[in-house]
Amino acid sequence: MLLGAHVSTSGGIDKAIDRVESIGGDAVQVFTQSPRAWRPTDHKPEAVERFKERRAEAAVGSVVCHATYLINLGATDDVIYHKSVNALKETMETAHAIGSEGIVFHLGSHLGRGFDQAMHQVIPALQVVLGERDRHSLDPWLLIENAAGHEGTMGVSLEELQTVVDELGQPDRVGICLDTCHLFASGYDIRTPEEMDALLDEVDERIGLDRLRSLHVNDSKTPFDSRRDRHENVGEGEIGERMAAFLGCPRLQELPSVMETAGQDGHGPGAADMKTLRRLHRKGVRQWAKLASSR
Repeated sequence: MLLGAHVSTSGGIDKAIDRVESIGGDAVQVFTQSPRAWRPTDHKPEAVERFKERRAEAAVGSVVCHATYLINLGATDDVIYHKSVNALKETMETAHAIGSEGIVFHLGSHLGRGFDQAMHQVIPALQVVLGERDRHSLDPWLLIENAAGHEGTMGVSLEELQTVVDELGQPDRVGICLDTCHLFASGYDIRTPEEMDALLDEVDERIGLDRLRSLHVNDSKTPFDSRRDRHENVGEGEIGERMAAFLGCPRLQELPSVMETAGQDGHGPGAADMKTLRRLHRKGVRQWAKLASSR
């Protein structure tokens, strides 16, 4: 398993590799623009080239880009809807330029109408983005992130994620990213090997494990099934040490796993957080190995 963190691109997108290397990570996630603004960042060509050079030097095995939080494919406001589609297209272009394997994004909110009633907007929007990707031969996967279930968010259940993938016609390079905090908050328990097996069996049946391409490893500040998206540092929240069952799961070992937490100083995951993540991964691998030997 590749382990790492979401890090800042302050000072240039290439600085992200320096930052993840400094904390001991070999997977990285970045925003390609401000997560709270529509305007795309104009990345300097030299920064893009240095990003790729530094990635190779630092042996960073996975790069994933996260699209802006403003995207809402269920928006009833035409301006917001079209800005959302354009933001996804622009993120795709930057991700391709830096050699990212995928783009993680949130579907947004159905604004109280219900998930099914928003599908007539969600599917055409994604078809436009996929059309642009294929027309320009762009490489990244489009990865829908599961939501915690707060205030009408879409993509909360595996059934909803399945619906989107199926309605798109199960196209190539469309997949999902699973966030541990969101899973836990939306009623999917991940704290034991048995629960992990049940979860991944359902993922495989509904969507296909081959479409699970990225993981967000975040603890939760709020209790199980709270429907609240409140990340806590790994090992310090309601999931705690039992995050090991998720991290050590044999079926997840080829995937990148990144933290999206405040870290010890409030400025993002640091070296101490990486040490905790790696310790829990080792603990989980041992847990699963012991289980396998007893069966």
